Amino acid sequence: MNKIRVYELAKLLGRTNPELLTVLTELNIEVKSHMSSLDMETAQLVEDHVNKTKSGDLPQKIDPAAKKKPDAAVVVHVGEKATVGDIAKKLGRSPAELVKILIGEGFMIPANTVPSEDVLTVISVAFNCEIKMDGDRTEDEIPVSEPPAPLPPEPEETREKPRETEEKKSAAVRKAPVPEAADAKPRPPIVTVLGHVDHGKTTLLDFIRKTRVTDGEAGGITQHIGAYKVEYNGNQIVFLDTPGHEAFTAMRARGASATDIAILVVAAEDGVKPQTLEAMNHAKAAGVPIIVAINKVDKPDAKPERVRQQLSDYGLVPEEWGGDVIMVEISAKTGQGVDNLLDMVLLVAEMGELKASDSVPVTGVVVEANLDKGKGPVASVIVQQGTLRRGNIVATDTSWGKIRAMLDDKGRPTDAAGPSSPIEVLGLETVPMPGETFRIIVSEREARDLAGMSSRKEISGQGRASMTLEELYSQMQESDTPQLNVVLKCDVQGSLEAFHSTLMKMSSDAARINIIHEGVGRISGSDVDLAAVSHAIIIGFNVRPDANAKKLSETENVQIRLYRVIYDMQEDVKAALEGMLAPSLRENTVGTAEIRNIFKIPKAGKIAGCFVQDGVIKRSTKVRVVRDGIVLWDGSLSSLKHFKDDVREISAGNECGFSFSGFQDFREGDIVEAYEMLSEKQTLDI
Repeated sequence: MNKIRVYELAKLLGRTNPELLTVLTELNIEVKSHMSSLDMETAQLVEDHVNKTKSGDLPQKIDPAAKKKPDAAVVVHVGEKATVGDIAKKLGRSPAELVKILIGEGFMIPANTVPSEDVLTVISVAFNCEIKMDGDRTEDEIPVSEPPAPLPPEPEETREKPRETEEKKSAAVRKAPVPEAADAKPRPPIVTVLGHVDHGKTTLLDFIRKTRVTDGEAGGITQHIGAYKVEYNGNQIVFLDTPGHEAFTAMRARGASATDIAILVVAAEDGVKPQTLEAMNHAKAAGVPIIVAINKVDKPDAKPERVRQQLSDYGLVPEEWGGDVIMVEISAKTGQGVDNLLDMVLLVAEMGELKASDSVPVTGVVVEANLDKGKGPVASVIVQQGTLRRGNIVATDTSWGKIRAMLDDKGRPTDAAGPSSPIEVLGLETVPMPGETFRIIVSEREARDLAGMSSRKEISGQGRASMTLEELYSQMQESDTPQLNVVLKCDVQGSLEAFHSTLMKMSSDAARINIIHEGVGRISGSDVDLAAVSHAIIIGFNVRPDANAKKLSETENVQIRLYRVIYDMQEDVKAALEGMLAPSLRENTVGTAEIRNIFKIPKAGKIAGCFVQDGVIKRSTKVRVVRDGIVLWDGSLSSLKHFKDDVREISAGNECGFSFSGFQDFREGDIVEAYEMLSEKQTLDI
């Protein structure tokens, strides 16, 4: 039986994915997401329901007998390949408005479809005009005539407000201050492409933006960080072209959130590689949606199903297998499946409801920065909120400056940049750090002071909290069960498996171990970045950190523990887990006494004459009075006497006098127990 995806049906019906999911809920049709499939019978039921509910929003249905081109004075010329959306623009209407009319007439076609003669007839009748798809007329040759007649009258409750009223309303809105959330509009998604080296990341971007980046780089490996804005089906998508997941996670380590969607590129012939897993873990740590692009499917030895199985083993289950991860088969070299990949990007972006305001204070993130001999400090930035303008004074944690020039992603000068715009900025005093956020500052003095304070803070070491095994007890998670995050690196696969197994056996309900990444080989800067973001320690067996990783670990205060014996690692991790557990309290009885006489002292009340039977009773200990095995009172002593002398403690075999703080209802024969609470460190049975 033929089936259709929810998002495909939404496109045909002119609805957004969230709107159609709401309709499905109303109809009690259970679907997991916009990627779920519907059989054609169910799809027809949904279509009928949507058409029925839209009947109040649509013009009256056109009489089939009247479906002939009218003798109208207005003639609209469009190109031979013009779509329904193009015709809508010519008529001064929105594409959605035309799609509604066509759906009402039984034509289930989206706005990007080239219309047939019957469709043109419906549009001509609806707008009282004649549409000619001649393609030979230029814009200047199109005769100027009256605008198309308005649509037939609509019911009063659904009729649109007069244009004059709308214009007055718009003017009033422009004059009044607009709240930040009120003018938030959909913004282009920001996408980062990750994956193993030579799996086709840059080739994919190259095909998408139609420029030859790969050919100009050594060995086909990306050597820089850039941001590019591309157009697809009338929508904009911003791609971050990174040299790897190290820079991607470095942004997360500094608190930046520059990415909305991560595309994980995996070669169908090679399958999952160590860097693939590393990239996947970095994307998971960032908390962004992942779309898998299975590349090189045009090659003879391509095995896309094997890739799906491998990724499923690591927690990325394809949606066609019942999971929630979109996987698209592509060939970055030939372009096969790339359009489908971009459709999925727009689909995920739509479900994420990405919005931003261009009128709020400007914020953004630095993507890359370098010192150019001719231009000085140059920073590539992404604007996240507000509108960045030439002449603004901007400040990051380590730099500031007045923008003297801005270049867009194509190298063209520009004076303003709105949300999700990649921009190259000139005019900073020093080179900022990639991943730093920036904002607009009123005065240069304030910007200079802020940058200076940040620099002094870094120098004084008041940055990230230290992450050592001994101090991990203070890093208790918000959940009830404490968790120790670990990045594990070993010399060979056999050692990796042994360490992984040992650590997992040490994990328990009382204290968990979470291996966020593991691999074979040296400890790299990428490992340190991931550990910094995830508040983890790095455990290495028979490996060493490279120079960059060692320096970065000192900067980020991430501890690297190196071992040559597995038992040493086991003891240290056990100590760390036990340190993360809350100490247990244990009661220890230190002495008992029996009340044998009761004395009444004027102005002092009753005194219990006691005989100490066991242990030692101190003036400072807690005491309780017990009668026939039932605790009557629990508190402290107000005085302890041996005959007439005040004493600090008294031992077994001696007589003494007690007075209790706020309690005098004791009798002869009652037992007084003295006790203390001991705090004991919990241990794990490992």
